[in-house]
Amino acid sequence: MHVYQVLRRPVVTEKSVIAADEENQYAFEVDARANKFQVKEAVETAFDVDVVRVNMMVMPAKTTRRGNNVRIRKPKWKKAVVTLAPGDSIQLFEGV
Repeated sequence: MHVYQVLRRPVVTEKSVIAADEENQYAFEVDARANKFQVKEAVETAFDVDVVRVNMMVMPAKTTRRGNNVRIRKPKWKKAVVTLAPGDSIQLFEGV
């Protein structure tokens, strides 16, 4: 898998913004086939930072029910939380 195919988008929520400010951790939606080593290499290449640690988790699908039918509203996806070295940062939204 190519380095630029690993990262899909940054996950910008209230919790992830607080983690970025206080703990220097950034969350990304990544390809479902990616592993920790590929995510580390992709973040270091794309943003020119040093990655200390990568935590990954699979976020479950969102479902809804109508009677006995269960439908999937949003499919499952993989999230990576990347911890950067002290002094490094990623500017997600410049000038906002």
